[in-house]
Amino acid sequence: MTTVSVRRPRLESVDLVRGIIMIVMALDHTRDFFGMPGDNPTDLSRASVALFFTRWITNICAPVFFLLTGTGSYLSLRRKSKSELSRFLFMRGLWLIFLETVVLRCLVMQFNFDYHVTMLVVVWALGWAMIVLSLLVRLPTSVVAAFGLILIAFHNLFDVVQAASFGAFAQLWNILHAPGFIISNPQHQVFVAYPLIPWIGVTAAGYALGQVYSWPPEQRRRFLFCFGLGTSIAFIILRAINIYGDPVPWTTQKSTVFTLLSFLNTNKYPPSLLFLLMTLGPALLMLWAFDKNVPRIMRPALVFGKVPLFFYIVHFTLIHMLAVGVCFARHGQVHWMFESNDLGQYPVTPPPGWGFSLPVNYLIWIGVVVSLYPLCAWFARLKDRRSDAWLSYL
Repeated sequence: MTTVSVRRPRLESVDLVRGIIMIVMALDHTRDFFGMPGDNPTDLSRASVALFFTRWITNICAPVFFLLTGTGSYLSLRRKSKSELSRFLFMRGLWLIFLETVVLRCLVMQFNFDYHVTMLVVVWALGWAMIVLSLLVRLPTSVVAAFGLILIAFHNLFDVVQAASFGAFAQLWNILHAPGFIISNPQHQVFVAYPLIPWIGVTAAGYALGQVYSWPPEQRRRFLFCFGLGTSIAFIILRAINIYGDPVPWTTQKSTVFTLLSFLNTNKYPPSLLFLLMTLGPALLMLWAFDKNVPRIMRPALVFGKVPLFFYIVHFTLIHMLAVGVCFARHGQVHWMFESNDLGQYPVTPPPGWGFSLPVNYLIWIGVVVSLYPLCAWFARLKDRRSDAWLSYL
């Protein structure tokens, strides 16, 4: 490997939106470790309005990860040939799958190596999306766009198909479309939470979106605004019709507020068409809003947007370590923080009396984000001034 001084041009609007999403994401992950056990934000019979919106606002995170993964891949064609990009995406996809199933699973999320419970979540799905995109990049961009939009728009047609109908290949359907166990025995459980088909579609659509950044600025902004607004309006219309686009229709609830919550309570696992319209529309509007310039007050978020995978790893590690420290302070022992006995006790087993109120979770979240800013700023500067090959994998 050679080390040279190089400054890579970056699109600040893309980095800013990604950075905002990373910050919001940390709130949901704080709740994973410090929230009240058994609280289900999407169970409208029990959830409070505050808990619902705390979860709902973080729904935008995963779709933006996949969308901007595709967009960033297209933008890298400024310095890579399609063959070079294809090889890079394939290798980085394999790396992300390894990262999820070994590094994140054992050293970050669960702090154990027993593999009794393993969840295949966002980084695993990102890895496979990159591998598929490594094949798609060799096709015309219009074909990639059509492929992505078709997967997004029509994958809900298969909601009625059950994995069991595939017999010996049931686990393959769990991987592709229907969340479920691909291994389930007394020793080991492996659960697919992020089926691949819709996420591959979002990544492909994001790749096609990248071409708008070669357009004249006014044309690009007009497209981002109109497409973002149109996507949001499409969500409202299709959700109001209540026929297609989500496996769970909205219903009239005990009050107008909770009826609105039911309207917004779309399916994430797997992400329905309406879930993606609801989240990607605002994401496109954010890209439009920040395309001309980045407000000074929001510039710190750029740092997290420049180092998303690095932040993802270190923020999860810090939250888990904080949970270990709090557990020891309260109970004098920490074995719960290294145990995951089933999916209901993931990523850790809640100790007796565990769980903190939403305000406390918000305070922990703010503390985590602020404390990681200097480390992420250092790593962003390192990436700016060096071109070591290993940095491209973080």
